[in-house]
Amino acid sequence: MSANAPTTEVPLHLTAGALSEIRRLMQEQAGTGKEYLRVGVKGGGCSGLTYVLEFDQRQPDDLLFIMDEVPVVVQPMHLLYLHGMTIDYETGLNARGFVFINPNAKSTCGCGTSFST
Repeated sequence: MSANAPTTEVPLHLTAGALSEIRRLMQEQAGTGKEYLRVGVKGGGCSGLTYVLEFDQRQPDDLLFIMDEVPVVVQPMHLLYLHGMTIDYETGLNARGFVFINPNAKSTCGCGTSFST
């Protein structure tokens, strides 16, 4: 398999709502050179790790997944924390934004963007 080819086994799931919002945001990002959706984690937050969801350029060691025509990049070392996760997008009155449903998280913070394993 070529280093530039997408990986076929997708480690996470984007719901229809998340895909719709991501496509809308991708149109706003057009022409910026940040044509990939980066999903990952970083240290911080009230529970220890925080999710990363941003548009970015592809790095040489990134894994590439195509999810319903959306190019998603993930650092290999982040798969441990992201495997099996679902990302949704809520538009309710009390909550609006991306929601991370992670079966690997032992605990999460009240806002849902931070977790521990």
